[in-house]
Amino acid sequence: MQPFDLDNDSAYQAWREVRLGQYKSPGGNPLVHVRDIARLEPAEHAALLARCQAMNMAIYEAGSPVDKAAIRALGRQFGLQTLDMNLRADEDSITSLRVVAESAGTRYIPYTNRPLNWHTDGYYNRPQEQVRGIIMHCVSTSASGGDNLFLDPEIAYLLLRDENPDYIRAFMQPDAMTIPANIEGGVELRPQQSGPVFSVSARGALHMRYTARTRSVEWKDDRNTRLAAGFLSELLNSDALYIVRHRLQAGQGIICNNVLHKREAFNDDAQSGRTRLLYRARYHERIQGA
Repeated sequence: MQPFDLDNDSAYQAWREVRLGQYKSPGGNPLVHVRDIARLEPAEHAALLARCQAMNMAIYEAGSPVDKAAIRALGRQFGLQTLDMNLRADEDSITSLRVVAESAGTRYIPYTNRPLNWHTDGYYNRPQEQVRGIIMHCVSTSASGGDNLFLDPEIAYLLLRDENPDYIRAFMQPDAMTIPANIEGGVELRPQQSGPVFSVSARGALHMRYTARTRSVEWKDDRNTRLAAGFLSELLNSDALYIVRHRLQAGQGIICNNVLHKREAFNDDAQSGRTRLLYRARYHERIQGA
């Protein structure tokens, strides 16, 4: 079956019916309680995988302390092996996301308490280094705010295609979305990168790269690309049924196939010890079996 082939409407309609039905099943509830993420019980593994098959994501709540070694062990149980090394990652390639004073480190929004707009991770990566799987684990949460919102890229594709198949054609162009070069202090840290929004792997899996940050993207200057970008922006800023809102609590995390996500602004309270810390592991593989 080729549901992402725009010339095969029957395959798409069959896939569409299954995908929408999954959101009405138990798999449509992303939260799973597990004892130890490093050593999942068979039933726990099956429950997480079922959520990933239904929604491309699962939220877990761990019953024991979690460190970076446990996160890597969780990834291996789902075929996530190759960590993406990015500019701000820790030495072990797993990033500690916390508020960092700009003078001490970075101007990047993930290291501030400001809102982080809709995106998929690694949208600026080269084609051979796309981020396909992610684990984010909450070590400690903020005093207030910091809700996360998530949307399955396959649902975004479905809603765009239902609106107008030409939007998908536009988003599959190899130069649909261009990310400008990353230059700091006159030094190019990352070259300009063009590519599609939607692409399909050799194994038939849909992949999405996207950012809503207007300063970080240049859309191809054609009518359908502009309309598709506008439709997607309206969708992401709506109260669409398929958008999942969840404020990760300490001990909770998400494992996913790089779903669309955003983070609302938050406030830390260092005096009470309520400061937000997340570990983020990005992988070049998708979740095995999902």
